[in-house]
Amino acid sequence: MFFETKNMNAFYGASHVLKDISINVNKGEIVALLGRNGMGKSTTLKTIMGLVKAKSGSVFFEGNDLTGLPPFKIALAGIGYVPEERRIFGNLTVRDNLLLAIKNVKGKNATDPNIWTEKRIYDHFPKLGERCNLQGRFLSGGEQQMLSIGRALMGNPRLLLVDEPAEGLAPIMVEEVRVVLNEINKSSNVSILLVEHNLKMALSLADRVYLMGKSHIGYSGFPDDVRVNHDLRAKYLEV
Repeated sequence: MFFETKNMNAFYGASHVLKDISINVNKGEIVALLGRNGMGKSTTLKTIMGLVKAKSGSVFFEGNDLTGLPPFKIALAGIGYVPEERRIFGNLTVRDNLLLAIKNVKGKNATDPNIWTEKRIYDHFPKLGERCNLQGRFLSGGEQQMLSIGRALMGNPRLLLVDEPAEGLAPIMVEEVRVVLNEINKSSNVSILLVEHNLKMALSLADRVYLMGKSHIGYSGFPDDVRVNHDLRAKYLEV
């Protein structure tokens, strides 16, 4: 198995926020984790990354047990994380934001087309290339989202955790983010675990879908099932 969590549990104080979360992502796959606000989707990604400590359960990636490792070791293992808040460094230039994130290139040929370099990021995100010397705080919301994704890619991940990339973006930028994520997955074979409220965008990208109820996985299946099954959407997605 390329990536999986097994019976992962997490708490915020006395509140049991993740209950036996078991999900998997195959190599080259995009998997969407969907649900209403407050169900635990973002916490699932944070727990995978070690930002929230799992009380029990396990996380496996490429045959390695990552359970309990600190975030930097999980990143070095090949998992990238694009947080909902973007968290770029506003006082640093676009270029410096990207260069700070370089990892996993030791002993690799910089001309390898599978290695993410500054130039390759600009090829995928031309607007970032145009603004490479501009401080991050002067970018638009969509451009900051692109920078957050580009920064994660500079770590050369094989699995990318992406949390709400369309949040707060205009429709034209939502489509741009959708296209970029699809290109990254298809051209670079980077697997993606996607949390997203924009159902149309998520279903257009996903190979498989998990739906979360309160703190638990309620359904596992395929995008077409979610599209045609009104009862399923009413139970897990509609307000």
